[in-house]
Amino acid sequence: MAIQNVIGDSFRGATWVSIHNGGGVGWGEVMNGGFGMVLDGSKDADRRLRMMLHWDVNNGIARRSWARNDGALFAIQREMERTPDLKVTVPNIADDKLIDQLF
Repeated sequence: MAIQNVIGDSFRGATWVSIHNGGGVGWGEVMNGGFGMVLDGSKDADRRLRMMLHWDVNNGIARRSWARNDGALFAIQREMERTPDLKVTVPNIADDKLIDQLF
């Protein structure tokens, strides 16, 4: 997901992006992505900031919703209602009792 996030950030206007190890779980255990932006007060910087942050934040929420995080599911569904062009595939969560009965 780090690669997807960095590519999306770069296409939407980040000034620089990076791929790196770390992230609090140990060197070499995870790949992370980062970005930076030069905000010079111009209209173009404002446009790029809005596009990039909309992508970056919603991508993070979507990733957490796929992990069945209740808060993230709520947040991404609310954002899709507020932003009709945003389309995120959300998980269909099976009833745990039904799954337990099967096994």
